[in-house]
Amino acid sequence: MSIQAIETVVVHPLVLLSVVDHYNRIDKVSSQKRVVGILLGSRRKGVLDVSNSFAVPFDEDDRDPDVYFLDHDYLESMYAMFKKVNAKEKIVGWYHTGPKLHPNDIKINEIIKKYCSDSVLVIIDAKPKDLGLPTDAYIAVEEVHDDGTPTTRTFDHVKSEIGAEEAEEVGVEHLLRDIKDTTVGTLSQHLTTQVVALKSLHSKLQDISVYLTQVSDGKLPVNHPIIYQLQDVFNLLPNLNVPDLMKAFTVKTNDQNLVMYTASIIRAVIALHSLINNKTTNRAAEKEGSKKVEVEKEDKEEKEKDTKEDSNKKEVKS
Repeated sequence: MSIQAIETVVVHPLVLLSVVDHYNRIDKVSSQKRVVGILLGSRRKGVLDVSNSFAVPFDEDDRDPDVYFLDHDYLESMYAMFKKVNAKEKIVGWYHTGPKLHPNDIKINEIIKKYCSDSVLVIIDAKPKDLGLPTDAYIAVEEVHDDGTPTTRTFDHVKSEIGAEEAEEVGVEHLLRDIKDTTVGTLSQHLTTQVVALKSLHSKLQDISVYLTQVSDGKLPVNHPIIYQLQDVFNLLPNLNVPDLMKAFTVKTNDQNLVMYTASIIRAVIALHSLINNKTTNRAAEKEGSKKVEVEKEDKEEKEKDTKEDSNKKEVKS
């Protein structure tokens, strides 16, 4: 039975938090540029689900990529403990904080393949500077050369995404409460998200432009699969030179802006209405409270008068 190739790598938020914590702890006590760890998870129908991870002691020489240290004993003992907690989580690969591929990654991947035959490398940028996902997934493949030379091991990029279960989403929302401004409305948050997405799209388009320029200048060889995928993307773009299409886009945009503007006005009116109702309720409560105080004061004065009259009557009788 053939195992389906990995098409997508789903990284959970718990893994991202653990990697960032690992990087920050090592960065405080060492000058090490990257940290290495093991990824745990499961695999189903071409989707690799990375749900957990743990750090592994690692060190390397920046001047010589062949000199590095990976603690096998620590890896095996940690995996044995994790297996007791959740036997469903298997070793599916390893991670490092890159932010790019290193020359010795292939050799390290061969070591991890002793525990997982088709291990995946996920580069997690602990300090991302560019917009977009902080993860890049790779799988080792055999590269065949056209000149007949022996094949070499290299990394092939695999699509990666961030996914979470319901419990993880609740935990992430609690963590983000200190970051997000709760006073800001959903409309502004939506617009902020759209701006971030457009900036990320702009950076990706710049990367495509740089790649095509280098290919046309002869600095990079022509990669036909990439060219085919770019051609498919360009074929999906609408022809904006058609007047009817431009009119349809304009009408739809105006309708969406009208809905958002109307919703903002309604929201402001409802907020003012709630404020007025709150003030009237507070005033009514204050009036009732003052009336109660006056009634209690009158009752107290009457009781004092009654006690004085009773004492005077007793003195007269005596």
